Amino acid sequence: MPTKSLVAAEPFLVKQEYEEYEAEQHSVWSELVRRRLPQVQEYACREYLEGYNIIGLSNDRLPNLREITERLKPRTGWSTTAVSGFLPADAFFEMLEARMFPTTTWLRSRDSLAYIPEPDIFHDVFGHVPMHAHPVFADFLQHYGSVCAHIREAQVLERLGRLFWYTVEFGLMRQDNKIKVYGSGVISSHGECTNVIEGGCEVRPFRLAEVLETPVKVDELQKVLFAIESFDQIYEEMHEAEKQVKQNA
Repeated sequence: MPTKSLVAAEPFLVKQEYEEYEAEQHSVWSELVRRRLPQVQEYACREYLEGYNIIGLSNDRLPNLREITERLKPRTGWSTTAVSGFLPADAFFEMLEARMFPTTTWLRSRDSLAYIPEPDIFHDVFGHVPMHAHPVFADFLQHYGSVCAHIREAQVLERLGRLFWYTVEFGLMRQDNKIKVYGSGVISSHGECTNVIEGGCEVRPFRLAEVLETPVKVDELQKVLFAIESFDQIYEEMHEAEKQVKQNA
């Protein structure tokens, strides 16, 4: 895959050595999917479920990133690109701007099925990648990366990080008069999803000004999340956030 357009992210790109996964790792993937799929099928938004089918995830074998990219790229221009681990901000935004989603290739162990502190291939692919098949969401995510890639002020990036957190990571939406989930942190976590379903989390209408003023909590179950009405809404709000950044520059 061509990488000449990447500078900051280049050192972090790796190859997924798919044939090196062991039977135990495929078994752990299968167990993770088995645990999450019933709740996800009931509470995920239609766009996520459609994307899950489009990218061809297997319930019993780890995902092959090259095969996923072959399905995604003709549809939205996105690739699912293997990286060595957590990326610095400039590398992360550079990849999003290039429609290359940074994806870890390691998988949690069986004794950490319920929770791990950092993203693995289950969080990245099961949680995030199905949404990349949706054209409006795909455009939103690329535009977010494009805007952030050209910002150097840490305070501005932190505020825009809240927009990412309350959409890409912990996004909810109203669909068919019900609260549905689409953010990876809710999709991939039984605890977070159950917290939303059972009312442990206040769900507010998505308003950009409030989202940008709501600090992120990374070490506890979410107490407040925001529900969009459509993916067109966050696409438009991203453009509004960009306008505000430029006005305050």
